[in-house]
Amino acid sequence: MERWHNRVAVVTGASSGIGATFVKYLANNGMITVGLARRKERIEALRDDVKDEAKARIHAIKCDITNETEVVAVFKEIESKYGPVAVLVNNAGVVRHSDLLKENNSQDIRAVIDTNVYGIVWSTREAFRSMKAQGDDGHVFLINSAVGHVVPYLPNNSLNIYPPSKHAVTVLAEMYRQEFQNYNTKIKITSISPGAVRSEIINEEIVKLMDNNVLDPENIADALIYCLQTPPNVQIHELTIKPLGEKF
Repeated sequence: MERWHNRVAVVTGASSGIGATFVKYLANNGMITVGLARRKERIEALRDDVKDEAKARIHAIKCDITNETEVVAVFKEIESKYGPVAVLVNNAGVVRHSDLLKENNSQDIRAVIDTNVYGIVWSTREAFRSMKAQGDDGHVFLINSAVGHVVPYLPNNSLNIYPPSKHAVTVLAEMYRQEFQNYNTKIKITSISPGAVRSEIINEEIVKLMDNNVLDPENIADALIYCLQTPPNVQIHELTIKPLGEKF
């Protein structure tokens, strides 16, 4: 992690679950870490859970990543306060469990697409602008899902537009790989696709269906740190992580 010391990492959806764990891991590993979320105070509270010398490296900015104008302004604020972005972790994501065929479900569908797809597009565009301005390296992570590759059948539990939104993330990873290359940069792209992770967006019914075989947020954060430590000529394009015993 030495090459990333005192460089800026941005984590979206940083107020809980995997995102909060990413913030702590990155700060503990020497990065100036900026967490973005609607609940800014929960990011600030993460300072209590890191090493003393890492506390000052955690910063929080309130941001709705579905709002393009707000995202543009926030990334400019990050650059002016902390420096150019070196690592972006697109972690923010939501899931809705109502059926696609249910009437009056437009709000649920838009919430998922706006967060899981557009949120990545706006954030990655702005991070890339910052990375390109300060040099040719950097690393962008897309926190995808195993359902972005294969859709499980969950009796009486519709995942709504969530799996299609994650399939879009799978394709976005390849599009970014090609575009980073076309712009003659050495910026890496990594899509991490976990199975079920213990978090606020996984309901207890699904956990029971899986006989409690779920991942912990720390398992995903360990993988992220591993990817960041790969040599400059190595790109982990797709990493799928499943809990032992997962049925799907």
